Amino acid sequence: MPVKNLEYYCLKFLKLRRDYKNGGAPHKPVLLISLIQAYQSKLFTTRKVSILPEFVGLYKSNWKTLVKTNHQCLFTLPFYHMSSEPFWNLVPNIGCEIWVKSKGSMRSFSNLMTAVKYAEIDGELKNIFLNKEESDILIQYLLDTYFPETKVDFKANFDNNYLSEIENEIVSDSSEIYQERLAQLRRELDNDGFQEEVFIRSNIFKKEVPKIYNYTCCISEMRIDALDNISMIDACHIIPFSESYNDTISNGIALCPNLHRAFDRGLISIDGNYRVIMKTNFSEPFPSTYNIRQFEGKKILLPDHVRCYPSMESLTYHLRKFGF
Repeated sequence: MPVKNLEYYCLKFLKLRRDYKNGGAPHKPVLLISLIQAYQSKLFTTRKVSILPEFVGLYKSNWKTLVKTNHQCLFTLPFYHMSSEPFWNLVPNIGCEIWVKSKGSMRSFSNLMTAVKYAEIDGELKNIFLNKEESDILIQYLLDTYFPETKVDFKANFDNNYLSEIENEIVSDSSEIYQERLAQLRRELDNDGFQEEVFIRSNIFKKEVPKIYNYTCCISEMRIDALDNISMIDACHIIPFSESYNDTISNGIALCPNLHRAFDRGLISIDGNYRVIMKTNFSEPFPSTYNIRQFEGKKILLPDHVRCYPSMESLTYHLRKFGF
């Protein structure tokens, strides 16, 4: 049995199984470079490689820097097809074992997310990735082997510029500009590429909205601080993304889960004075500290900056949709 050391993995990375049309598919090399960066930044620390928005963002950021051919930038393809390499094993969700073995069904990002729990890499490779000196050697080896013409532009890309750009759009863009940007992406990308884009953006929205509200429910004022980065506050779209293509901060409010559900189902809404209003078509027969009618007429907590306030246009849409 060969010793799985740095030299062993350099050899495996040199002989990646990939399509050699159009100069050779760059997907697997880009994924491996992004994965090494993810381990260096401690996004991953075990053998388990999950499909996280930060990881997908790294992949797309590196692709933009390194790939100049007309290959399609899809994360799904290398994440699934890396299973043909001896150091990568896909772990399916329960009931999806046969599905994962069907290559044709794994071209869709949504199918990948549904079927695959995570990928698992060799323990020896994980240790190399967590060793800065050895992992830097692997990155340089991949750059020299697969991207000799564009490797000079690589170092400035380590900060995950792709995610930073999207965060700025979600926080700073007007609804109109953001929606037009998404509409343009919808026209430019195929369905799989757009699914990956939506995955990244929706997860950034889920992080940025609670942050803007200081991780506090804007109605109940509930806040729980946990050492394990656990939040009990949701980012709630005022107009659902499926109807608006709008992930900007002004189309979101921070709510605890029960009030999030009540808002999404139209039991409660927020009026033009930022006060909570409620439907009369439900009752709470037993007194409880969790009853939601206690918040009727309460003015919601608002972000520090006016530009982050809930959009009146979005709130009006919600009021009309549910007949308030």
